Amino acid sequence: MIKRKSYTVGVIGLGKFGVQFAQAMQGLGHEVIGIDRHQDRVNQAQEHMTQAYQADAMDKTALEQMGFADLSHVLISVGDSIASSSMITYYLKEMEVPYVWVKAIHADHEQLLRRIGATEVIIPEISAARELAHRLAMPGFVEYLPFGTDLALQEVIVDKWAGKSLRELDLTRKAHIQVVAARPSNEEKYDIIPQPDDPLNEGDALMLLGKSADLQRLKA
Repeated sequence: MIKRKSYTVGVIGLGKFGVQFAQAMQGLGHEVIGIDRHQDRVNQAQEHMTQAYQADAMDKTALEQMGFADLSHVLISVGDSIASSSMITYYLKEMEVPYVWVKAIHADHEQLLRRIGATEVIIPEISAARELAHRLAMPGFVEYLPFGTDLALQEVIVDKWAGKSLRELDLTRKAHIQVVAARPSNEEKYDIIPQPDDPLNEGDALMLLGKSADLQRLKA
């Protein structure tokens, strides 16, 4: 079994987005330290994270005193304030935090944050709309992966490929698509190391990784 590395993650801004992120990270086994200017938000968020503090993240000294310079991953989610999110991003990059994720409100804000050095910029409305579009356009769509290369995961059910092996299909070379897992039709769990020479059966499921346009052209 592969043991996952555990992180202590920082969250700046404890509104709905920040708290949901903190809950998810804790559920995955990571510790979370959060800060917000408003004490009521801190009080509400405390049960969802390891530690929560009332502080102004625009104060670089406060960030350093709370140990944010020692963290490897920090999410900034400070509402609609472009100035605040930009300045906090600048402070964290000055402190050499390796991974700084920032919630943005529009495309121009995203460009500014990337120029400052944000590792990943999230615009929730755009991400949600794009994922919904993929789900409607691509049956079996699992997840849109935000790597900047339009990558997606899609589950396909074998029909025309029945009787052929993954080696015969050669999807990596012919379609620029990687088979990352396979599930026989009579089983519930995926095998993350698909056997390349076993013939596929009708109804088997394959989990494919590739660009959206390449996935849409496939007929399994």
